Amino acid sequence: MRITLRQLRYLDALAAEGHFGRAADRAAVSQPALSAQIRELEDALGCQLVERAVSGARLTAAGAVVVERGRRILAEVGDLETFARVAADPKAGSLRLGIIPSIGPYLLPKLLPALAEVFPALKVSVRETVTATLVGELQDGGLDLVIASLPLGDPSFSEMPVFTDAFLLAMPAAGPLSLGVFESAADIPTEALLLLEDGHCLRDQTLASCGALDARRLTRAGVTSLATILQLVAAGQGVTLLPELFLAATPLDAVRVHLRRFHAPEPHRTVGLAWRKSSPLSELCGQIAGLIAGMKPAIIDLPR
Repeated sequence: MRITLRQLRYLDALAAEGHFGRAADRAAVSQPALSAQIRELEDALGCQLVERAVSGARLTAAGAVVVERGRRILAEVGDLETFARVAADPKAGSLRLGIIPSIGPYLLPKLLPALAEVFPALKVSVRETVTATLVGELQDGGLDLVIASLPLGDPSFSEMPVFTDAFLLAMPAAGPLSLGVFESAADIPTEALLLLEDGHCLRDQTLASCGALDARRLTRAGVTSLATILQLVAAGQGVTLLPELFLAATPLDAVRVHLRRFHAPEPHRTVGLAWRKSSPLSELCGQIAGLIAGMKPAIIDLPR
């Protein structure tokens, strides 16, 4: 009995969901069909891949290895399909684009119309989520291109930096925190720092910019959007670092929030693109990077 790509896809769905019913929904098949294909895969390989229980399903040690190798196979097959399509017309077909939440809302309104104008036959689908999820989906072939803060650190990726996005200090216009003088990000009091929740790379970058912090004094609260953090600053709840890309696209209540630039070297992040080295879309990704380079926000002129 031969192994099929369908079996590998179904096992991958089960690994992601941990439940036969949800995996069947994910794969758009009936639960009995999915279960039967996975049993056939186990028969073909001669080992048990899944521990079945009423509450769900769990991979065996062998199953985890098969899933890992199967994902690489599926990614290669996806690249092969893309290669055939690109050979016919590199600017037609589909592009699965991943982007992090601290970039997406502020870059996509410019990028998507530009892509539609330059590549009218290209169908772009967008996936917005945190960096770790995007990296996994790019590795597995679920995405073709990721826009994020570089580096991502995966040797199987090609990475192309596009522009530097400076971090500015946002503080309340009134109240005790408005009186502080922060010559550098490291001067910000730990208990006053507002952050995105765990999982967002911008949280990690902010913490890195602020140097050594006493984690015991760091607030456990975290929010999911920069817009919410800005409102918390306006309400006098703390201070934070905000990327210039966000600030250039966001109306600012100057009566309630003050911004300040840090002395050089400014804390910053590098916005760029990543794609699999094996992808046949490398040339297209490079052209998209050129489009994004022209979308770097204008420098906000503020005192240091």
